[in-house]
Amino acid sequence: MSKILVTGGCGYIGSHTVVDLIENGFDVISIDDNSRSTTYLLNGIEKITGKKLKNYKVDLKNFDETLAVFQENPDIAGVIHFAAYKAVGESVEMPLDYFENNLFSLINLLKCVKEFKVNNFVFSSSCTVYGSPDVIPVTEQTPTKKAESPYGATKQMGEEIISEFARAYGFNTVLLRYFNPVGAHPTAFIGELPLGKPQNLVPAITQTAIGKIPQMMVYGDDYDTRDGSCLRDYIHVCDIAHAHTLAVQYMIDKKNTTNREVFNLGSGNGVTVLEAIKAFEAVSGEKLNYKIGPRRPGDVVAIYANNSYAVQTLNWELKYDINEMMRTAWAWEQKVKQDEELMKKQNPVLN
Repeated sequence: MSKILVTGGCGYIGSHTVVDLIENGFDVISIDDNSRSTTYLLNGIEKITGKKLKNYKVDLKNFDETLAVFQENPDIAGVIHFAAYKAVGESVEMPLDYFENNLFSLINLLKCVKEFKVNNFVFSSSCTVYGSPDVIPVTEQTPTKKAESPYGATKQMGEEIISEFARAYGFNTVLLRYFNPVGAHPTAFIGELPLGKPQNLVPAITQTAIGKIPQMMVYGDDYDTRDGSCLRDYIHVCDIAHAHTLAVQYMIDKKNTTNREVFNLGSGNGVTVLEAIKAFEAVSGEKLNYKIGPRRPGDVVAIYANNSYAVQTLNWELKYDINEMMRTAWAWEQKVKQDEELMKKQNPVLN
């Protein structure tokens, strides 16, 4: 049983990938300092898999603490690196925080990977590396353009760092450029749990529907798209998670033809913000309270993936459509509310 280190294992995509790895026979440990997550999802992981995840509360910007995890686990066979700040809008307001966190943590991690000869490294990249593409859908060969946000710039720089690392030292690396992960595990035991005001569309939708947010903002309806709102490629988080498992196994089985491979992870379909809202309303039966606001700095107008390379090379099969994305996201939001109400009953001081 190969041991895989997942950074950001308490986070949204990280927790779903931990579950998928365990279900496919891997032994998993996590590093997550919980600065942008909580330990809430660890209980959900255990409920789904029957296994308790070992999480090291370590800041990856601290090299000595990161090194200590590798010293304690010299048998790590692969690393999947999620841990990063990831809000486009916030990165425009706090660029230095994003460059410091996302790049220093990656460099420290790669130093440990090199020292302990961990030959299989998967990087959580993003479609933001394409900037505003001239032609869609984008393929892995689509030229990258200037990033529209500091977040996107950190992903471009991260890819460059990993590419030079792979070239110089010969380690196997896979860059997974995913588009807009949404939804939750079908059990509703884990899902997206943003701290503070949600920066992504679907949690904003579900939190508005359940009453946490009084009114949702749609940023712009004057874009050159079919209904004026931004167009994105929404992909279910469980489909994204399974692609990471496949990428690790792909390298372990020595099927990679180069030591730096890139895969787009998207549904291959473009859905506008307003279409996503309509899909949620249809699935949930809830009428969403939203208004149209100004454009948001850093937003790309339209982007979606050509995912054929990942589908063919990794034997990646997508199981969830936009309706299932919305249904599972809504079930998760309702589960979170139930848990919050239960906690208030058990701890009256929280009321």
